[in-house]
Amino acid sequence: MHHALSIKHFAKSFGVLSVFEDISLSVDKQEFVSIIGPSGCGKSTLFHILAGVDKATSGELFLDKKKITDSRGKFGYMPQDASLLPWKTVLENVMIGPRISGLAKTKAQEKATELLEKFNLQNFTNHYPATLSGGMQQRVALLRTVLFNPSFLLLDEPFGSLDALTRQDAQLWLLEVFKEFRSSVLFITHDIQEAILLSDRIYVFSSRPAKIMKEVPVNLPRPRKLTDLTSPRAVALEKQLFSLLKQTKK
Repeated sequence: MHHALSIKHFAKSFGVLSVFEDISLSVDKQEFVSIIGPSGCGKSTLFHILAGVDKATSGELFLDKKKITDSRGKFGYMPQDASLLPWKTVLENVMIGPRISGLAKTKAQEKATELLEKFNLQNFTNHYPATLSGGMQQRVALLRTVLFNPSFLLLDEPFGSLDALTRQDAQLWLLEVFKEFRSSVLFITHDIQEAILLSDRIYVFSSRPAKIMKEVPVNLPRPRKLTDLTSPRAVALEKQLFSLLKQTKK
């Protein structure tokens, strides 16, 4: 299978502290892959490296089979603490990506407006972030990320701060975005059910220095719905992932 992304033998240390020692993983074109693992095991550090904010100590990165040494701008990256700029409207926030890429203001505005309409956020176009609920803010931040680079998204716990019901709505909404853009997605979460609902495959990281304990395929049909989580296959997967994570706590 042609990989959109392939990481080979990534290692990262800060001085004597080793964050991970030998991480190899892949994401195929239009595949949704999640990473779960204990807090502080280096998942976010891995994303910093992929987004070009940090450098790996060693290892290689391939995008569409080409070796990449500078990955800046290659991904739409939504860090864990992604927040909207409070002094800009929803529309202006979503326009940031195309503007940075040098698109003229009217064109950027057109693209952003189209996207907000497509995902039913057109009523919020001229609102400021402070007037939006947490769930709406995360949706807007996600669309802003999509306009940076819709082909490949790095999403670091985008729904971690939301309550359970808002979170479920946001997950189903993300599945719509994923389907619409046929993006490749690498997604970090602490929530086993979220990983099962969204993913094609799940990598389980150990505690630091992180290694990949297991790669688990999620053989559930798409399009997904919340009731899929109660299917025998999903329940068995949840048990398997839970026991793997429990081992990392020892």
